[in-house]
Parts: sequence; structure tokens; C-alpha cells
Amino acid sequence: MKKILNKMNNSVVLLFSSICVLALLLVVTTQIKANNKVSLSEGVSTIYTSAREYTPETIVNLYVEPKQEEIVETQAPEVVEPTNEVVENKETVIEPVQPEVVQRVEVYEGMTIEELTDKLNRSLNSNVAGYGNLFATYSLEKGVDPYLAVAIMLHETGCKWKCSSLVTSCNNVGGQKGSPSCGGSFKKFDTLENGIRGYIDNLASNYFALGLNTTDSIAKKYTGHSGSEWIATVNKYVEEIRAN
Repeated sequence: MKKILNKMNNSVVLLFSSICVLALLLVVTTQIKANNKVSLSEGVSTIYTSAREYTPETIVNLYVEPKQEEIVETQAPEVVEPTNEVVENKETVIEPVQPEVVQRVEVYEGMTIEELTDKLNRSLNSNVAGYGNLFATYSLEKGVDPYLAVAIMLHETGCKWKCSSLVTSCNNVGGQKGSPSCGGSFKKFDTLENGIRGYIDNLASNYFALGLNTTDSIAKKYTGHSGSEWIATVNKYVEEIRAN
């Protein structure tokens, strides 16, 4: 009798296990069809797990939630629309540079100020060498003949070769008189430039402004006598300067 009961118990257990397996198979199959995520082989493998591992509580836990696939959004490639803009191929045209036209300005006997300066410098030596521009520009500014101004200075204080001590010590060109004194009645100047300007100022105001603008007309007042020799020497210097 006992053996019969044991067999019946075993049959019941086997029947219950079979029912559980069938129920599990039904659940798995249904889930596979619904999600297409769990393979049939996985379901069958699960079914054939030992029946003793399954209890009514564990059967519920056999449901496996399908894994959700991550959806990655991709950006569509940027489409560059063609344009109808036409790019002109412009060639660079380099225009020739026109030479600057320098107007010639003649200031004395058909010469420019630069040409007159060079001519005067060729007759100026010693301390006054290179002062041709000052003699040219300041004489014309004051209305004095630049040739005559240089010629009188060359005769009165040298500087054709070597200037006199009146020039080297007192910056006095042309033998100007006045104060401050440089010894005697001759005037002393702070700089050679001031001495040249003072000399031309004297010719402008005391001679040329009075109409005394030639060697002959200047001689008597400048020297205190008729000055025929003085006139001849100054005129010689004028011609040398002109021809130089």
C-alpha cells in the first residue's frame, strides 16, 4: 500500500511539474511572439530547467523584460543648394605711374633758386663756404641783387680765398659798423648767419630802398669817396660770379 501511495505521489508531482512546464512554455512562446526579443532556443532552454526549481512563486519571476534598444538620432547631412551667382574673373590692371611734373620756377637770370645757390657757392670759401642758399634766398626776399651782395662782401672782408679776422672773430661780413662793438666802430654778431642777414638788411634799407642798386651808385656812400678802384674790383667779382 505504501508503495502504491509513493507511486501516486510521484505521479502527482510529475503531473504538476509537467503542467508548470507547459504553462511556462506557453508564457515564453507568447512573449517571443510579442517582442521578437527572446529567441525560441532561449525559451526552450529555460523550459528544460529542472522541474524542482520551479514553484508557483518562481514561475512568475521567469518573465524576462525585453531589452529596449537605444535609438540614436542622426542628423541629416547638410544640403548645399547650388547658386546661380556668376563670379567674374577680373584681371588686375596696373596703370603706369605718371612721373610727377615739377614746375620750374626761375628766380634770377633764368635760374631756379637751387641753380643760383650752386652758382654762389662756387665763389664762397673759408668761413662762408656753403652759405650760398642764405645769400640767394635772403637777398631776393629783401630785393637785393645777390651777385652784388656777394661781390661787395668778397671785396670788403675777403672770403674769395680766406676771410678776414672781422669775419672769423666778429661774424661781421662786408665791414658793417655799429654796436655792440667788435673793436673800433665795427659791429659784432652772435652768429655768422646773423652777420650775413644784418649785412643784407643794411644793403636793402640804406641802399636799394633809396635807388642805389648798382656798383657805381653804391660806391660813394659805402666807401666815403668816389671809389673808382672799389667799383672796378666789385664789378670784376660780379662777372666772375656770373661766369662761374
